[in-house]
Amino acid sequence: MAGPGTFSDEPLSPAGRLFLHPKTEVVIHCIARAKNPIDIDAAKANVKSSLMASHPRFCSLLVRDENGFEHWRRTRLDVDQHVIVFNNKLDKSGKFMDGSENQGFSIEKDDEMAVNQYVAELSVSSPLSTDKPLWEIHLLMAHKCFVFRIHHALGDGISLMSMLMASCRTASDENALPVMVPDKTGEDKGGKRKGLFWLLAALWGLLKMGWFSFVFVMEFLVRIFLVCDRKTVVSGGDGVELWPRKLATARFLLEDMKEVKKAIPNATINDVLFGVVSSGLSRYLDHRTPNALHEGLRMTGVAMVNLRPNPGFLDVGNSEARWGNRFGVILLPVYYDKAGNNPLKYLKKAKKMVDRKKNSLEAYFSYWIGDLAMTLLGPKYASLLNHKLLCNTTFTISNMIGPLEEITIAGNPISSLKVSTSSLPQAITMHMLSYAGRAEMQILVAKDIVPDPEFLAKCFEDALIEMKMAAIGGQ
Repeated sequence: MAGPGTFSDEPLSPAGRLFLHPKTEVVIHCIARAKNPIDIDAAKANVKSSLMASHPRFCSLLVRDENGFEHWRRTRLDVDQHVIVFNNKLDKSGKFMDGSENQGFSIEKDDEMAVNQYVAELSVSSPLSTDKPLWEIHLLMAHKCFVFRIHHALGDGISLMSMLMASCRTASDENALPVMVPDKTGEDKGGKRKGLFWLLAALWGLLKMGWFSFVFVMEFLVRIFLVCDRKTVVSGGDGVELWPRKLATARFLLEDMKEVKKAIPNATINDVLFGVVSSGLSRYLDHRTPNALHEGLRMTGVAMVNLRPNPGFLDVGNSEARWGNRFGVILLPVYYDKAGNNPLKYLKKAKKMVDRKKNSLEAYFSYWIGDLAMTLLGPKYASLLNHKLLCNTTFTISNMIGPLEEITIAGNPISSLKVSTSSLPQAITMHMLSYAGRAEMQILVAKDIVPDPEFLAKCFEDALIEMKMAAIGGQ
């Protein structure tokens, strides 16, 4: 085998190196719950015949040369090392029970709580082994669950979800690949504006982009080095990434979110999500610390933004596909506020802020500054900057479009698809994925700070319901 530094080894990208540093190491978890019992042989055969078994990232070991630089080195993939089978059931603490205790444990809600807690335990205490390519699939046989564990150094959520979807088929056609929710390509945007009006609008757009970019980039830098969110009962901080975790699920219907966004012209699902988060956090803080907070208290979120032109899945079989970690972040402030009789005001505030962010280059700047920091300072100091940003904010959130219709894995229909990541210094991280008309948001919390994530999830669900009622009532 060729040694380090030869043509057979491929250097890691700056983002890949960042996600391998202890301060910023992240593993992506995906829970796919099947409708039927899992066939182990079929699952392994599916992996062996998929693009996963031949994709360079999934068939490469992480190695370091004599200077400490990381490289990918191709190796022979042994699927048996990556597919790990667990036969016993889990209790509510996420621990495996022996066979004598398995009787009578079949209530669906308890079943989901057990799997969630199993993944929460993985989020803190179980790094991926570097003796093999950095991914695993855990088969929880008694719970009919696939748990995919994939290191963030291999790629971001869009890349990894694209790889997973390339290994799946639609439930309605066993030969068809899953498709994402249709984008708006080709929709009539009202025609092209011409002449002086178009020129003035373009100039005004450039001025707004320049101004908002300057303001938000300055805020981004100040947030890293100087300013921290005011401490509340949901605040994390340095070292919190090592604290025990709990994981809960908030469920939404996409039709409800679409109904709400109709209430505000040009609103998007992301606007609705951020409004729901703002309202839900306000509800939760009212529950934990009634009458203790002032109106307008800011809680800053770190939101992930895909920087690829196409928002959907990648064609992972195409060598030109923009694989890897190609995302930026924006700072998303939400404010503690009692809605009173107008729950839609959370959506209005969220839309106003998100529109300004869209008119800026903040997400691109965050990507460029991270790349520059890695190049000039190396992973140690770049990871410290990233860690500092997370310590100075309150939560992380992402939203990803999933398959439009139900899918199958190894011929087994999937009833639920959810994603989360390993723990961060924040006490709350939220990752939402849409799937077949539904959206499920995984809420990972430091359980010593947020002991009741199920109630927090209900706060988010109730916030959307109230917004929907207000939207319907206003029509």
